[in-house]
Amino acid sequence: MTILVTGGLGYIGSHTVVELLNNNFEVVIVDDMSNSERFILNNIEQISGKKPAFYPFDLKRKELLAQVFEAHEIAGCINFAAYKAVGESQEKPIDYYENNLFTLINILQEFKVRNITNFIFSSSCTVYGQADVQPIDENTPMKTPESSYGKTKQMGEEILKDFAEAHNRKVSLLRYFNPIGAHPSGLLGELPLGIPNNLVPYVTQTASGILEKLNIWGNDYPTEDGTAIRDYIYVVDLAKAHVKALQKLISSPEEKVIDIYNLGTGKGSSVLEVVQAFERANNVEVPYQICDRRAGDITIAYANANKAERELGWKADTALEEALRTTWQWQKYLEGRGA
Repeated sequence: MTILVTGGLGYIGSHTVVELLNNNFEVVIVDDMSNSERFILNNIEQISGKKPAFYPFDLKRKELLAQVFEAHEIAGCINFAAYKAVGESQEKPIDYYENNLFTLINILQEFKVRNITNFIFSSSCTVYGQADVQPIDENTPMKTPESSYGKTKQMGEEILKDFAEAHNRKVSLLRYFNPIGAHPSGLLGELPLGIPNNLVPYVTQTASGILEKLNIWGNDYPTEDGTAIRDYIYVVDLAKAHVKALQKLISSPEEKVIDIYNLGTGKGSSVLEVVQAFERANNVEVPYQICDRRAGDITIAYANANKAERELGWKADTALEEALRTTWQWQKYLEGRGA
């Protein structure tokens, strides 16, 4: 069975491609390389022993996307292709709406005309906004997200629900909390271009001396140490959840399925706790400075992931320090490559 993975050379996408290949799926990747590099494709092959088909183009180019569907018998899609930086989305909202929504719609148009089902959407806990109650479960009322990025994810979910209802298709909306870590081989990990937007690559680049200091965005939140709290999930655990969600869609006898799952650990960690855990795991020091809060950031978010455990038989069970150890291993690999 052949699965289209858009954004498949990206951080979560590349780890998910490996898990799909390990579970005997064929994989076709479309990635415009805006947040990745081609060596990731070779590393996927090195880890899995299999080379996925790869097409380097922007999904807004409908005519090229149609050619991929002509060339392969696609049985489903996992859509990772999106801009994803919360802060940047506040500065470039139109770019985020165009990229994150037009690309999704273009794929769904192909699904519609070719009568394809089994669509998994890379969503985010940002769809909840600042939830009133923690932990957040799938029935937590959605608020307006704090960022344009979060709004594109909320809109993407609505588009997919309407698509499934109107055309009797099977979709799964996976709301990630905060993915961290790298593949245990040390050959795949987060590859931020420029100064990282996410905490953990910022930590690793500071620890390695690439960046002088880690900027911690605010220490005046109403939390124990004043820094924001998130649910940090190991990326390989997260990738495995995609395979489980896909297998559930494929095996379902129902014509129409709309699955929604929170994917997290169920435990919140503050920014300072993550920094300290990284220092312990890798025996290194991370100099940091406190800065003003960043636009679009919320105070606290962590998951109730019981539904995913109950329905998918999936649980995130990798410890924070172990995930952070793999991140440092990946950083050293990049430095060895001269990256």
